[in-house]
Amino acid sequence: MRILALCAMGECDMNENVLDYDTVAFDEEKQAIRIIDQTLLPNEIRLITLQSQPEIWEAIQTLRVRGAPAIGITAAFGLYLAALPLRQLPVQAFLDALQQAKGYLSSARPTAVNLGWALHRMEQAAQRAISAGTAAAVTAMHDEAAEILQEDIRVCRQLGENGLTLVKPGWGLLTHCNAGQLATARYGTATAPMYLGAEKGYGFHVYCDETRPLLQGARLTAFELSSAGIDTTLLCDNMAASLMKSGKIQAVFVGCDRVAANGDTANKIGTLGVAVLAKHYGIPFYVVAPSSTVDLQTPTGDEIPIEQRSPDEICEMWYAARMAPAGIHAMNPAFDVTDAALITAIVTEFGIARPPYSQSLQEIILKKGRARQ
Repeated sequence: MRILALCAMGECDMNENVLDYDTVAFDEEKQAIRIIDQTLLPNEIRLITLQSQPEIWEAIQTLRVRGAPAIGITAAFGLYLAALPLRQLPVQAFLDALQQAKGYLSSARPTAVNLGWALHRMEQAAQRAISAGTAAAVTAMHDEAAEILQEDIRVCRQLGENGLTLVKPGWGLLTHCNAGQLATARYGTATAPMYLGAEKGYGFHVYCDETRPLLQGARLTAFELSSAGIDTTLLCDNMAASLMKSGKIQAVFVGCDRVAANGDTANKIGTLGVAVLAKHYGIPFYVVAPSSTVDLQTPTGDEIPIEQRSPDEICEMWYAARMAPAGIHAMNPAFDVTDAALITAIVTEFGIARPPYSQSLQEIILKKGRARQ
């Protein structure tokens, strides 16, 4: 892992803006993945390069890179890098080694479906080209990873356009966790309507839940939205109810890491509570997700694997001294599942799905299939 650029608060140009950097990029000259190390934000903007498989796995697992689309892009280029030294192997040995590398990278985080989706696309690209030899398969993998990145930019832009049809100028919008540019190649998912609205002068006021335990709403969403000049207010997670009751929130926009076939969605822990509150106060609750996040092979949210993270993230990670008594048990699931009944609509790049989701999500995937023919 190598540091490419460093900008710590108080040590850098005041015009330095996190949005000036790509969340994930690929350095063709060095044949390395370049990411923003998100564990250091907002106090330090640091770009690092990743080349080895352990470096890439560690970056995904520790959330140096995070957000379902950004994880998928990183994994895609990661599998390409795994294939590079294998290109002189016989075909079967190449495919076996590729399968092993795919399994290794997919083990980094289990909940985000984009991780497995991107790795599967990469494997398919290799298999389509393998008849021309392993070197041709590796080249095809490079091109597929590059397309996954460019596709994400196009998709997020369309998510923003579709989401913008659901709001009005001057609205107060609430978001939970980070589904912004830092979670994608550009624009974000849940934040895409906010960025496009800002371009069009909609004058949104965006409220960001801090989002325990990793504080991604505070460290990342509030940081990037304010960097873009959007009117942004940070609130503690337990303030959402009183804020909604006050009438300041007209809609909730969140991202997600997986959409089940029935419309249940997995997102950062705490999203379920926000959805329950929105339902109580009659506020529309929108999930913004690329179609790659829709997993029709997972019938309901009950089948979505929920990542369990270290209790240290709750008990001591953010404190000068340990905050909780030693020896206690601590729960730290990374995600919860929001029931489809609580979701007003699911915004995708192929349109807006509404209940019943078992039907509308099927239609979205059919549109996706026709678009690729």
